[in-house]
Amino acid sequence: MSGQSMPCSPREIGSLFLFEKLEPEQLGRLCGEGRVELFQPGPVYAEGDPATCFFVMIEGTVVLSRRVGGDDVEVTRTSQPGVYAGAMQAYLGDRVRQVYNNSMRVTEPTRFFVLPADTFADIMSEWFPMAVHLLEGLFFGSKNLQATVGQRERLLALGSLSAGLTHELNNPAAAAVRATSTLRERVAKMRHKLGMIAEGPFSRDQLASLVEIQERTAERVAKAPALSPLEASDREDELTDWMEDHGIDHGWQLAPTFVQAGLDTDWLEQVAAAVDEEILPGAVSWLNYTIETELLMNEIEDSTTRISHLVDAAKQYSQLDRAPYRVVDVHELLDSTLMMLSAKIGGRIEVVKEYDRTLPPVPAYPAELNQVWTNLIDNAVSAINSAGGDGTLTVRTALDHERVLVEFRDTGAGVPADIKGRIFDPFFTTKPVGEGTGLGLDISWRIVVNKHHGSLRVDSVPGDTRFQVFLPLTAEMPDEASGPTPEEAA
Repeated sequence: MSGQSMPCSPREIGSLFLFEKLEPEQLGRLCGEGRVELFQPGPVYAEGDPATCFFVMIEGTVVLSRRVGGDDVEVTRTSQPGVYAGAMQAYLGDRVRQVYNNSMRVTEPTRFFVLPADTFADIMSEWFPMAVHLLEGLFFGSKNLQATVGQRERLLALGSLSAGLTHELNNPAAAAVRATSTLRERVAKMRHKLGMIAEGPFSRDQLASLVEIQERTAERVAKAPALSPLEASDREDELTDWMEDHGIDHGWQLAPTFVQAGLDTDWLEQVAAAVDEEILPGAVSWLNYTIETELLMNEIEDSTTRISHLVDAAKQYSQLDRAPYRVVDVHELLDSTLMMLSAKIGGRIEVVKEYDRTLPPVPAYPAELNQVWTNLIDNAVSAINSAGGDGTLTVRTALDHERVLVEFRDTGAGVPADIKGRIFDPFFTTKPVGEGTGLGLDISWRIVVNKHHGSLRVDSVPGDTRFQVFLPLTAEMPDEASGPTPEEAA
């Protein structure tokens, strides 16, 4: 949108704080190469358009906003003469994509001094060469520093995740090895007991009955009900008494295994009916090995399944075998991240999932969203630990108009009101020295807002802190540039 051309007064623009130190000749050149324009209420330029002009407000009211998801979020509203916006980085030339980083509109007739971006860049380089070098160094140095520290933070997170994953994998792997060793011993004893039975006074019908009972026993092990400790203890006492009454030594050692398999005295009565009394102890011992074998195989299956799930979670978290940009189910991403961070979360923090499973999938960069979840969960865990270590982390999803909401709620001490506005700033951290880089929330902001065109906000009171991520359900072409953080008029 272009405004109405008006006369340019060197004296008037020289009264603005940005130009007050310039010489009369310099002010004259500005008026000669720039222009004064009057804009009626409405838009002046739009975010994302090529940055062609540098605007300095002479009088009026200006509003700057950023596009967040499907909404325009107001960043600054001011009537202070001399505030500026637009092509503020024109002096960097082609080294930086020159687009407007926000949208500007005016709410009343407003006059601007307007300088073409190329002219602004030439004047900066000619009049303030040292300042340009300093600004270039500050700009690129800050970007390089953020990239370096961000990479360091990602490596630290990877190390923490690797340690947690190793710990999680070690438990089921050790259980599988232990169960395999015990299973080998039990199978050897079963072979020995089978040989003794084969040499004993068993008829063909008795052996057939034992084999049939063995098959039914294996089936019952797979369907064993869960018992309370009191129920299990009572059943063990019943089985022990039954075995003692039937002349079976060490019944108290066999009873826990039978109870774990879901067997009771009725089952033992079926065994006793199938064999003679003198060979009942040997038959029960042989079936005991069958039960132990089934339980050990169940343990091995559970352990290896746990390992498989952990590997799947690691693959899902890293997204190494997936397209960088695709349509995803946020619940899969959240579950994989929570599993990867389970060791860090620990046993004192209760994790509650309040998922809306009816949510549609969203177009996203899943690996980068996992990084956002990691940062927010890590902050929540730190907040709970600093408040005593016991608490609840609630992860909630919901549909919010045309956006998906992912909320992380913790019962920690909360974010103090005086720093709430700074927590998304680069390098700002409340953690002790050496424990935080101050980039976790800044990176999360960039990923959510700049890359996914969503929004990230925080509401906090002691005992109830909520970080809310809003992701749009529709998306334009993937934007590979992370872009700068929101800027305000100076």
